[in-house]
Amino acid sequence: MTGIPIVADAYEFVVGVDTHAATHHYAIIDTRTGGLLDDAEFPTHNKGLLRAAAWISRRTGEPTGGPTGGDLDRILVSIEGTRSYGAQITALLAQAGYRVVDAPSPKRERGTGKNDHVDHVDAVVAARGSLHKPLDQLADARAGQTSTVLQILLTARDAMTSERTRAVNALNALLRTHGLTIDARKKVSRPIIRVITAWRTRTSDTLAQATARAEAIRLATRVLALDIEVDTNEQALLDLVTDTHAPLLDLPGVGPTTAAVVLAAWSHPGRVRDEAAFAKLGGVSPLEVASGNRHEHRHEHRLNRTGDRQLNSALHTIANSRMRHDERTRDYVARRTEQGLSKRRIRRCLKRYIAREIYRHLAAQGVDNP
Repeated sequence: MTGIPIVADAYEFVVGVDTHAATHHYAIIDTRTGGLLDDAEFPTHNKGLLRAAAWISRRTGEPTGGPTGGDLDRILVSIEGTRSYGAQITALLAQAGYRVVDAPSPKRERGTGKNDHVDHVDAVVAARGSLHKPLDQLADARAGQTSTVLQILLTARDAMTSERTRAVNALNALLRTHGLTIDARKKVSRPIIRVITAWRTRTSDTLAQATARAEAIRLATRVLALDIEVDTNEQALLDLVTDTHAPLLDLPGVGPTTAAVVLAAWSHPGRVRDEAAFAKLGGVSPLEVASGNRHEHRHEHRLNRTGDRQLNSALHTIANSRMRHDERTRDYVARRTEQGLSKRRIRRCLKRYIAREIYRHLAAQGVDNP
């Protein structure tokens, strides 16, 4: 490792930020000694964020008038949750000229968690975790507009699809419980839902039947409205993905939603250092089983449940699509099945391969989200 510069060689100070909904805690580490220079807590409203930026400027020796007049090349800011609770402070400090990176995931002992009762500890961990990181392995956090918009649309889509599922389930339960002339032994289809929205009130209905019919109409109407909202959302994702990196949609099994998830996770060149890190981020890196009961499979691997679950779900969707529609993948599945692998293990191998393929594709294209 000799000759590879690390953070402590290139910066005088590292600012660690532990982010929460109502407050953020900040800790400044002197890289020459590794000691804690100072720590403080500020609220997350606009004035609080500005006070935090001014505090960092003062405590690192920048001019009182603000950071723009000083040498920011000697200060690194390491923030937990740059795309969630820390998104606003990330944008503010990046715009001010600081280099802002994602804080490395802390290594904690099994059964332990964040030290929220000792305010500065996790901020110190966020700072010290970066001290010995090679400079080429830092994950720069940039507040790109495209990544932000993609995340907003994907979050909205999750909410809409979840609400639609709840409404359909409630409608099914209602139809199965009350005699409303609909065969609800199977999940109601969209044509049947449209029929229900056209129902009219009937004077012959009892109070219970009339109430159930009105509720069925309300649920069916809501489902169709959500269908329109989801379709509009998908079109917006398609337009954004096409403008950002249309060739991604040419990969087998990749649609607008899965492409949007991939681009949001990728963010920009340098955020993920290599294909193994991208696989780990997507929760598809192989984890070897260490069990005395698995002697028959010396290289047995188990499911990886870490990482970005949205990205993992997208890779799962792409794998399933390829297993159904991509001829090359179907040949692979048939060959591995003959070798005795289960469908679950085959899918796991496919997800790892897809993560590698997508990483190489994006890295080769140098995809950036402005």
